[in-house]
Amino acid sequence: MKDRLIDGLYGLGWGAVKMLPEPVAAALGRRIADLAWRRRGKGVLRLESNLARVVPGADEARLRELSRAGMRSYLRYWMESFRLPAWDRERFRTDVEIKDAHILQDGLAAGRGVILALPHMGNYDLAGAWVTTKIGVPFTTVAERLKPETLYDRFVAYRESLGMEVLPHTGGAAFGTLARRLRAGGLVCLVADRDLSASGIEVTFFGDTARMPAGPAMLAQQTGALLLPVTLWYDDSPVMRGRIHPPIDVPEAGDRDGKAAVMTQNLADAFASGIADHPEDWHMLQRLWLADLEARPNSSGTEKP
Repeated sequence: MKDRLIDGLYGLGWGAVKMLPEPVAAALGRRIADLAWRRRGKGVLRLESNLARVVPGADEARLRELSRAGMRSYLRYWMESFRLPAWDRERFRTDVEIKDAHILQDGLAAGRGVILALPHMGNYDLAGAWVTTKIGVPFTTVAERLKPETLYDRFVAYRESLGMEVLPHTGGAAFGTLARRLRAGGLVCLVADRDLSASGIEVTFFGDTARMPAGPAMLAQQTGALLLPVTLWYDDSPVMRGRIHPPIDVPEAGDRDGKAAVMTQNLADAFASGIADHPEDWHMLQRLWLADLEARPNSSGTEKP
Protein backbone atom coordinates (compact mmCIF):
# COMPACT_ATOMS: atom_id res chain seq x y z
CA MET A 1 0.00 0.00 0.00
CA LYS A 2 2.83 2.42 0.90
CA ASP A 3 4.62 1.67 -2.40
CA ARG A 4 1.44 2.28 -4.39
CA LEU A 5 0.84 5.54 -2.54
CA ILE A 6 4.38 6.81 -3.22
CA ASP A 7 4.17 5.84 -6.87
CA GLY A 8 0.75 7.47 -7.14
CA LEU A 9 2.01 10.74 -5.66
CA TYR A 10 4.91 10.91 -8.09
CA GLY A 11 2.57 10.04 -10.93
CA LEU A 12 0.30 12.87 -9.84
CA GLY A 13 3.28 15.22 -9.83
CA TRP A 14 4.30 14.31 -13.35
CA GLY A 15 0.73 14.43 -14.60
CA ALA A 16 -0.53 17.55 -12.82
CA VAL A 17 2.46 19.86 -12.40
CA LYS A 18 3.37 19.86 -16.08
CA MET A 19 -0.16 21.07 -16.86
CA LEU A 20 0.13 24.13 -14.62
CA PRO A 21 1.16 27.53 -16.00
CA GLU A 22 4.87 27.93 -15.36
CA PRO A 23 4.59 30.84 -12.87
CA VAL A 24 2.02 28.85 -10.89
CA ALA A 25 4.25 25.76 -10.81
CA ALA A 26 7.25 27.85 -9.70
CA ALA A 27 5.22 29.51 -6.94
CA LEU A 28 3.91 26.11 -5.81
CA GLY A 29 7.46 24.79 -5.62
CA ARG A 30 8.56 27.68 -3.43
CA ARG A 31 5.52 27.22 -1.20
CA ILE A 32 6.22 23.51 -0.70
CA ALA A 33 9.92 24.25 -0.08
CA ASP A 34 9.13 26.86 2.55
CA LEU A 35 6.65 24.55 4.26
CA ALA A 36 9.19 21.73 4.40
CA TRP A 37 11.85 24.14 5.64
CA ARG A 38 9.65 25.44 8.46
CA ARG A 39 8.81 21.91 9.60
CA ARG A 40 12.54 21.28 10.26
CA GLY A 41 12.39 17.62 9.29
CA LYS A 42 15.33 15.23 9.02
CA GLY A 43 16.19 16.25 5.46
CA VAL A 44 16.32 19.97 6.29
CA LEU A 45 18.40 19.38 9.42
CA ARG A 46 20.80 17.16 7.49
CA LEU A 47 21.07 19.78 4.75
CA GLU A 48 21.98 22.42 7.36
CA SER A 49 24.53 20.07 8.94
CA ASN A 50 26.13 19.49 5.54
CA LEU A 51 26.10 23.20 4.73
CA ALA A 52 27.84 23.92 8.04
CA ARG A 53 30.85 22.02 6.66
CA VAL A 54 30.68 23.84 3.33
CA VAL A 55 30.41 27.29 4.94
CA PRO A 56 32.31 26.78 8.21
CA GLY A 57 32.12 30.41 9.31
CA ALA A 58 28.35 30.64 8.97
CA ASP A 59 26.33 31.41 12.10
CA GLU A 60 22.92 29.88 12.80
CA ALA A 61 21.04 32.64 10.97
CA ARG A 62 23.20 32.23 7.87
CA LEU A 63 22.73 28.45 7.89
CA ARG A 64 18.97 28.87 8.17
CA GLU A 65 19.06 31.30 5.24
CA LEU A 66 21.14 28.87 3.17
CA SER A 67 18.96 25.87 3.99
CA ARG A 68 15.83 27.77 3.00
CA ALA A 69 17.43 28.74 -0.31
CA GLY A 70 18.63 25.15 -0.65
CA MET A 71 15.12 23.76 -0.25
CA ARG A 72 13.80 26.24 -2.81
CA SER A 73 16.54 25.16 -5.21
CA TYR A 74 15.72 21.50 -4.56
CA LEU A 75 12.01 22.04 -5.24
CA ARG A 76 12.87 24.03 -8.34
CA TYR A 77 14.70 20.91 -9.54
CA TRP A 78 11.59 18.78 -8.96
CA MET A 79 9.17 21.25 -10.52
CA GLU A 80 11.39 21.61 -13.58
CA SER A 81 11.82 17.86 -13.84
CA PHE A 82 8.08 17.22 -13.70
CA ARG A 83 7.62 19.77 -16.50
CA LEU A 84 10.59 18.91 -18.76
CA PRO A 85 8.69 16.41 -20.94
CA ALA A 86 6.29 19.24 -21.88
CA TRP A 87 9.02 21.77 -22.68
CA ASP A 88 9.67 22.90 -26.21
CA ARG A 89 13.08 21.39 -26.99
CA GLU A 90 14.40 24.78 -28.03
CA ARG A 91 14.31 25.71 -24.33
CA PHE A 92 16.97 23.09 -23.63
CA ARG A 93 19.26 25.26 -25.76
CA THR A 94 18.23 28.68 -24.46
CA ASP A 95 17.54 28.02 -20.76
CA VAL A 96 20.89 26.36 -20.02
CA GLU A 97 24.26 28.12 -20.26
CA ILE A 98 27.36 26.01 -19.71
CA LYS A 99 30.74 27.71 -19.46
CA ASP A 100 33.66 26.06 -21.29
CA ALA A 101 31.42 23.65 -23.17
CA HIS A 102 34.13 23.54 -25.82
CA ILE A 103 36.12 21.17 -23.57
CA LEU A 104 33.35 18.58 -23.96
CA GLN A 105 32.93 19.24 -27.66
CA ASP A 106 36.68 19.01 -28.35
CA GLY A 107 36.91 15.72 -26.45
CA LEU A 108 34.06 14.19 -28.43
CA ALA A 109 35.42 15.52 -31.73
CA ALA A 110 38.77 13.86 -30.98
CA GLY A 111 37.05 10.49 -30.88
CA ARG A 112 37.74 9.91 -27.21
CA GLY A 113 35.03 8.75 -24.93
CA VAL A 114 34.05 11.41 -22.40
CA ILE A 115 32.87 11.03 -18.80
CA LEU A 116 30.97 13.94 -17.27
CA ALA A 117 30.95 13.63 -13.46
CA LEU A 118 28.56 15.82 -11.45
CA PRO A 119 27.58 16.40 -7.84
CA HIS A 120 23.93 16.69 -6.78
CA MET A 121 23.70 20.32 -7.94
CA GLY A 122 21.15 22.24 -9.96
CA ASN A 123 19.16 20.04 -12.32
CA TYR A 124 21.26 17.32 -13.93
CA ASP A 125 18.23 16.06 -15.90
CA LEU A 126 17.95 19.48 -17.54
CA ALA A 127 21.71 19.43 -18.15
CA GLY A 128 21.28 16.03 -19.79
CA ALA A 129 18.56 17.40 -22.04
CA TRP A 130 20.94 20.25 -22.96
CA VAL A 131 23.61 17.69 -23.93
CA THR A 132 21.30 15.71 -26.18
CA THR A 133 19.81 18.84 -27.78
CA LYS A 134 22.53 21.52 -27.90
CA ILE A 135 25.55 19.22 -28.21
CA GLY A 136 23.51 16.70 -30.19
CA VAL A 137 24.98 13.60 -28.54
CA PRO A 138 23.12 10.81 -26.72
CA PHE A 139 24.67 9.51 -23.53
CA THR A 140 24.53 6.71 -20.99
CA THR A 141 23.96 7.16 -17.27
CA VAL A 142 23.31 5.08 -14.16
CA ALA A 143 20.32 5.45 -11.83
CA GLU A 144 19.86 4.20 -8.29
CA ARG A 145 17.19 1.51 -8.25
CA LEU A 146 14.31 3.04 -6.29
CA LYS A 147 11.49 1.44 -4.41
CA PRO A 148 8.78 0.86 -5.39
CA GLU A 149 9.93 -0.68 -8.66
CA THR A 150 7.19 1.16 -10.53
CA LEU A 151 8.71 4.47 -9.38
CA TYR A 152 12.13 3.43 -10.73
CA ASP A 153 10.42 2.53 -14.02
CA ARG A 154 8.87 6.02 -14.14
CA PHE A 155 12.27 7.65 -13.70
CA VAL A 156 13.85 5.47 -16.37
CA ALA A 157 11.06 6.15 -18.88
CA TYR A 158 11.23 9.87 -18.15
CA ARG A 159 15.00 10.09 -18.63
CA GLU A 160 14.91 7.93 -21.74
CA SER A 161 12.33 10.34 -23.18
CA LEU A 162 15.00 13.05 -22.85
CA GLY A 163 17.50 11.01 -24.88
CA MET A 164 19.39 9.15 -22.16
CA GLU A 165 20.29 5.47 -21.90
CA VAL A 166 19.71 4.54 -18.25
CA LEU A 167 21.38 1.56 -16.54
CA PRO A 168 20.48 0.32 -13.04
CA HIS A 169 23.11 0.93 -10.36
CA THR A 170 22.72 -2.58 -8.96
CA GLY A 171 23.24 -5.83 -10.82
CA GLY A 172 26.95 -5.56 -11.67
CA ALA A 173 26.63 -5.08 -15.44
CA ALA A 174 26.66 -1.29 -15.55
CA PHE A 175 30.47 -0.84 -15.46
CA GLY A 176 31.04 -3.12 -18.45
CA THR A 177 28.35 -1.41 -20.50
CA LEU A 178 29.73 2.04 -19.65
CA ALA A 179 33.24 0.92 -20.65
CA ARG A 180 31.97 -0.33 -24.01
CA ARG A 181 30.18 2.96 -24.68
CA LEU A 182 33.33 4.92 -23.88
CA ARG A 183 35.63 2.75 -25.99
CA ALA A 184 33.26 3.41 -28.89
CA GLY A 185 33.79 7.16 -28.39
CA GLY A 186 30.52 7.71 -26.54
CA LEU A 187 29.49 9.94 -23.66
CA VAL A 188 28.78 8.83 -20.09
CA CYS A 189 27.29 11.10 -17.40
CA LEU A 190 27.54 10.09 -13.72
CA VAL A 191 26.41 11.75 -10.49
CA ALA A 192 29.49 11.11 -8.40
CA ASP A 193 29.55 12.93 -5.06
CA ARG A 194 27.91 10.21 -2.94
CA ASP A 195 29.04 6.60 -2.80
CA LEU A 196 26.16 4.12 -2.85
CA SER A 197 28.31 0.97 -2.65
CA ALA A 198 30.09 1.52 0.71
CA SER A 199 33.28 0.56 -1.14
CA GLY A 200 34.18 3.90 -2.69
CA ILE A 201 37.36 5.93 -2.35
CA GLU A 202 38.01 8.07 0.68
CA VAL A 203 38.63 11.73 -0.10
CA THR A 204 39.14 14.92 1.86
CA PHE A 205 36.06 17.03 1.23
CA PHE A 206 35.63 20.40 2.92
CA GLY A 207 38.21 19.44 5.53
CA ASP A 208 36.87 16.03 6.53
CA THR A 209 36.77 12.50 5.13
CA ALA A 210 34.01 11.39 2.79
CA ARG A 211 33.69 8.49 0.39
CA MET A 212 33.03 8.97 -3.31
CA PRO A 213 32.49 6.39 -6.06
CA ALA A 214 35.52 4.95 -7.81
CA GLY A 215 33.68 4.44 -11.10
CA PRO A 216 34.58 7.66 -12.95
CA ALA A 217 38.32 7.30 -12.27
CA MET A 218 38.37 3.56 -13.02
CA LEU A 219 36.48 4.05 -16.28
CA ALA A 220 38.87 6.80 -17.37
CA GLN A 221 41.86 4.58 -16.62
CA GLN A 222 40.54 1.51 -18.39
CA THR A 223 39.14 3.19 -21.50
CA GLY A 224 41.32 6.27 -22.02
CA ALA A 225 38.21 8.45 -21.82
CA LEU A 226 38.37 12.10 -20.83
CA LEU A 227 37.14 12.72 -17.26
CA LEU A 228 35.45 16.12 -16.87
CA PRO A 229 33.93 17.47 -13.63
CA VAL A 230 30.78 19.56 -14.05
CA THR A 231 29.03 21.85 -11.56
CA LEU A 232 25.58 23.43 -11.99
CA TRP A 233 23.75 26.26 -10.29
CA TYR A 234 20.81 28.64 -10.49
CA ASP A 235 20.72 32.42 -10.26
CA ASP A 236 17.76 34.79 -10.22
CA SER A 237 17.02 34.24 -13.91
CA PRO A 238 15.10 31.34 -15.46
CA VAL A 239 18.41 30.08 -16.88
CA MET A 240 20.38 27.27 -15.24
CA ARG A 241 24.11 27.80 -15.44
CA GLY A 242 27.05 25.46 -15.24
CA ARG A 243 30.72 24.98 -15.80
CA ILE A 244 32.79 22.19 -17.30
CA HIS A 245 36.02 22.06 -15.33
CA PRO A 246 39.45 21.16 -16.78
CA PRO A 247 40.07 17.45 -17.42
CA ILE A 248 41.30 15.18 -14.65
CA ASP A 249 44.30 13.33 -16.04
CA VAL A 250 45.37 9.81 -15.19
CA PRO A 251 48.62 10.02 -13.14
CA GLU A 252 51.68 8.59 -14.81
CA ALA A 253 52.95 6.82 -11.69
CA GLY A 254 51.27 4.41 -9.31
CA ASP A 255 49.13 1.30 -9.45
CA ARG A 256 45.51 1.26 -10.53
CA ASP A 257 44.09 1.89 -7.06
CA GLY A 258 46.60 4.63 -6.31
CA LYS A 259 45.82 6.41 -9.55
CA ALA A 260 42.10 6.14 -8.88
CA ALA A 261 42.58 7.64 -5.42
CA VAL A 262 44.44 10.66 -6.83
CA MET A 263 41.87 11.19 -9.56
CA THR A 264 38.90 10.90 -7.21
CA GLN A 265 40.47 13.42 -4.84
CA ASN A 266 40.93 15.81 -7.78
CA LEU A 267 37.30 15.24 -8.71
CA ALA A 268 36.22 16.01 -5.13
CA ASP A 269 38.28 19.21 -5.20
CA ALA A 270 36.56 20.33 -8.40
CA PHE A 271 33.15 19.59 -6.89
CA ALA A 272 34.11 21.50 -3.74
CA SER A 273 35.08 24.59 -5.72
CA GLY A 274 31.67 24.70 -7.43
CA ILE A 275 29.72 23.89 -4.26
CA ALA A 276 31.57 26.57 -2.28
CA ASP A 277 30.58 29.15 -4.89
CA HIS A 278 26.91 28.05 -4.90
CA PRO A 279 26.21 26.13 -1.67
CA GLU A 280 22.45 26.68 -1.85
CA ASP A 281 22.30 24.65 -5.07
CA TRP A 282 23.93 21.52 -3.62
CA HIS A 283 21.01 19.20 -2.87
CA MET A 284 22.63 16.91 -0.33
CA LEU A 285 19.92 15.97 2.16
CA GLN A 286 21.66 12.71 3.15
CA ARG A 287 24.65 11.82 5.31
CA LEU A 288 27.89 12.06 3.36
CA TRP A 289 30.94 12.39 5.63
CA LEU A 290 32.23 9.28 7.36
CA ALA A 291 32.00 10.94 10.77
CA ASP A 292 28.25 11.32 10.19
CA LEU A 293 27.86 7.77 8.88
CA GLU A 294 29.71 6.06 11.72
CA ALA A 295 27.21 6.80 14.48
CA ARG A 296 23.52 6.61 13.71
CA PRO A 297 20.74 6.12 16.27
CA ASN A 298 18.98 2.78 15.98
CA SER A 299 15.37 2.07 16.92
CA SER A 300 16.22 1.79 20.63
CA GLY A 301 17.85 5.23 20.64
CA THR A 302 21.41 3.97 21.12
CA GLU A 303 24.20 4.48 18.61
CA LYS A 304 25.27 1.91 16.09
CA PRO A 305 27.99 1.96 13.42
